[in-house]
Amino acid sequence: MTSRAWIKFFITTLLVGGVATGVIGFVVRWDEFSHLFTNFDGLEILSVLFWLFGVGLIFSIISQMGFFAYLTVHRFGLGIFKSHQLWNAVQIVLILFVLFDLVYFRYKAFADTGDSILPYLGLASVVLIAGLVIAALKVSTTNKHAFVPALFFMVVVTTIEWVPVLRVNEESWLWLMVLPLIICNAYQLLVLPKYNAESARQRERLQAKKSSV
Repeated sequence: MTSRAWIKFFITTLLVGGVATGVIGFVVRWDEFSHLFTNFDGLEILSVLFWLFGVGLIFSIISQMGFFAYLTVHRFGLGIFKSHQLWNAVQIVLILFVLFDLVYFRYKAFADTGDSILPYLGLASVVLIAGLVIAALKVSTTNKHAFVPALFFMVVVTTIEWVPVLRVNEESWLWLMVLPLIICNAYQLLVLPKYNAESARQRERLQAKKSSV
């Protein structure tokens, strides 16, 4: 990817994260912010929106760090296992392991005696379902070999990025972070080919200019 395309990719992903968190923040923390709309406190609403947007920029940066780290890990994994099939099998095992951790170990760590495991299953299910949907969309725009890597990124990498809030286990923050992360990760995964193609065109134009000199 050329530097120009990367800057555009970086900025648009930042905006996606900021806007998504701004909207999601009011929804998941409606009990906290509803009185602002009831009282038509426009200045306070803008202040909260600005704060949520800023938090979203942080989430977006975390998402982008995770994305580029995964691209490196993916190439590294292919280099080690020398086979898409074997590397995909390893990724599937890691996906299952992370989903198990996301349910079982969180339940053991945070549930009180008699608490249901269903909320913990529900949270993991949201991540898995989002991953399956995005992976299917990725396949539809690329090829069938992209399914497992896309699912791995959407499940495993999203969960790793989510760890700081998972440790706190505050419900509103769990949703406030994971939903923008899913959106940012999905956006990067789906639009990357577009920016790669744009980079290729930029290189061709640059090469044509050099050739004409």
